[in-house]
Amino acid sequence: MTVVPSQSPVPGSDTDTDAGTDTDTDGAVAVPAARAATPAGHGTGPGSAPASRKFLARAALVTAALSIAGSLLGLVRDQSLARLFGAGSDTDAFLVAWTVPEIAATLLIEDGLAIALIPAFSMALARRARGEPGDPVRALVAATLPRLCLAFAATAALVAAAAPFLVQVLAPGLPDPRLAVDCTRLTAISLLAFGIAGYCSAALRAHRRFVAPGAIYVAYNTGIIAAMFLLGRTWGVRAAAAGVAVGGCLMVLVQLPSLCRQLASRAPAAVEGAAGDARERPVRLVLIAAVLLFALCRQSQVLVERFLASSLPSGAISHLNYAQKVAQIPMTLSLMVCTVTFPVVARALADGDTERARDRVERDLVLSSCVVLTGMAAVIACAPQMIELLFQRGAFTADDTVATSDVMRVYALGLLGQTLVGTLVRSYFSAGRPSWYPLAVMGAGIAATSVIGAVAVRPWGVAGIAAANAFGITVTAALLLTGLRTSRRDSPRGVRLRVRPVLAELSRPVLVAVVATGAGAFAASRFASPAAGLAAGVLSVTGVFAVLCPALGVQGSASAVRSVRTVTRRLTHGRSR
Repeated sequence: MTVVPSQSPVPGSDTDTDAGTDTDTDGAVAVPAARAATPAGHGTGPGSAPASRKFLARAALVTAALSIAGSLLGLVRDQSLARLFGAGSDTDAFLVAWTVPEIAATLLIEDGLAIALIPAFSMALARRARGEPGDPVRALVAATLPRLCLAFAATAALVAAAAPFLVQVLAPGLPDPRLAVDCTRLTAISLLAFGIAGYCSAALRAHRRFVAPGAIYVAYNTGIIAAMFLLGRTWGVRAAAAGVAVGGCLMVLVQLPSLCRQLASRAPAAVEGAAGDARERPVRLVLIAAVLLFALCRQSQVLVERFLASSLPSGAISHLNYAQKVAQIPMTLSLMVCTVTFPVVARALADGDTERARDRVERDLVLSSCVVLTGMAAVIACAPQMIELLFQRGAFTADDTVATSDVMRVYALGLLGQTLVGTLVRSYFSAGRPSWYPLAVMGAGIAATSVIGAVAVRPWGVAGIAAANAFGITVTAALLLTGLRTSRRDSPRGVRLRVRPVLAELSRPVLVAVVATGAGAFAASRFASPAAGLAAGVLSVTGVFAVLCPALGVQGSASAVRSVRTVTRRLTHGRSR
């Protein structure tokens, strides 16, 4: 998967040579000093856009490879959980306890600290590049990390102490909550590790280092899998809870060496523009509060789902969990675009280049939507085959496959909304300013999810919960996009989008996804073997997207091809030297 390059007019951008640009051991591109010194607003001259394209394409490929590896290990983790413990009351108890780490991962690693800290580190790096006395980056770390670590440790202790109350609130319908309480206390240890891992990840991504942050979920899932197989016979499902804590510690360990190297270096980070307009903007508590409350509100969807599912027959929470884990893989891959380009957007705003930031976000929206819609079409078309191949073994029965695949198809309808929310919310905080609008609209989406879920759970069971989730997150995405319209000139936000052109661009891949889903479902149904059906369905979906996206002029398709061609030229050039 590649990232859409900046499409500023650049003479000869497709034929620019690769001389003078190298990749360091952390996976980032070192831009020559002559380019790094280009005045702000003049980064669109010859040479600057090709360098940006090469950097973004290579960074995306590195992130994609590591994310796919992490996702595959996540599937192995879920397969191991299903095989060892099935989809019964024990697994339900662990999944209730896992709710807290799942929320913490979003708050502290994915959508929380990263959104708050990357703009702050971008400002510090811009001031370092400007040659301010001292080291603004180290000063930022000294001012924030010790306090945050104390907060993380206190939160972990509080969760462990309040485990019985949390289990009662999260899943009051559990017949025996004691196992869930034990698992919650074990997973509470991960909260401190997740906080430190999220801090390291934000700092490294602001430095344009993506290898170590991309490897954290490989380490995390490895820890869980190892614990389940080593301790599963004696500890039961508690082994999985212990694995969550072990995996969190491994997340920190894989990033520390790279972060220490960056903090020890005084060399300016690679940039496309200068830092002359960058001003000191400390990390304010109100900004962190706004970001974390939004992320917490977003994750409360999981709380609503498991609260409603706890009143259903045993296994309902497990079916919903397995369906989500598989269906969310396309969303995870699509958000890699934002993972790579969010530091670019934040640095552009730090340099005062709002137009470059806006163009970057608009292209990211289209490309990430193309990626998630391709995956969504494949998930809906081939859900039974996917679940049977992945999970139907050991304690996971054919009935579990049917129930999980039905839920997954409904849940997948909200994947586009999930991706748009993940992409758009970064625009509200990329300038390092607090905004309460995302929290308000996320609250509206959660309210819609809760009301519809409460009404739909009785007649439709877990499928009704999944439908409520899809509707609620789509409402939030629409409101976030509306809030970034260009007519709001008095808005303090750093990025304002041209909403109508963006919607026009998004309508094309949505139409392609509808056609691809039908073609994939028809192809998958022609084969009795789940493996053959899945292969036929996925190939059909991919073929429809490959043909129709260029035919309809979908923006991301041409840009992706150019990015692939750029990386291919680079690799060929490297081999010939």
